[in-house]
Amino acid sequence: MSLMEIESPRNANPVDIVERVAAVNDWSFARSSEDEVTLVITGKWTDYQVSFTWMSEIEALHLACAFDLKVPERRRAEMVELVSIINEQLWVGHFDLWANDGLVMFRHALVLAGGVEASGAQCESLLSTAAEACERYYQAFQYVMWAGKSPRDALDAVQFETVGEA
Repeated sequence: MSLMEIESPRNANPVDIVERVAAVNDWSFARSSEDEVTLVITGKWTDYQVSFTWMSEIEALHLACAFDLKVPERRRAEMVELVSIINEQLWVGHFDLWANDGLVMFRHALVLAGGVEASGAQCESLLSTAAEACERYYQAFQYVMWAGKSPRDALDAVQFETVGEA
């Protein structure tokens, strides 16, 4: 018998925790099933649709954060390159470009193996990580898609930081 075959009882569905965090913070949310809740978060550049899904078979709370950016076929190669360059810089989570519909999203998961319970702070941290990554790189996606910039130029443009005062 492997350690993974030992079941530990779970007191609460982690999605319930996310729902409570959303309610306390007065965030708009909808519970689409017992194991999924979707929040809408307003960012600086756009609104983000964040779905939390409890995946009991792998004991993970999965986060998928999408924004209104559908990449046309002609820009997908550049967008895949940009996603790859961005992902090299991320310590946790990653961006994906879904090939079927050209949707860019940030994904991350909180592993809760062995009956470990999710906390509100962990769920907020998961959400914060997604929002910060999307806010940081949103304009790079826009530069590649709408301005025709190369992935490297787009990333360099959004990472440029000014220091001091004029």
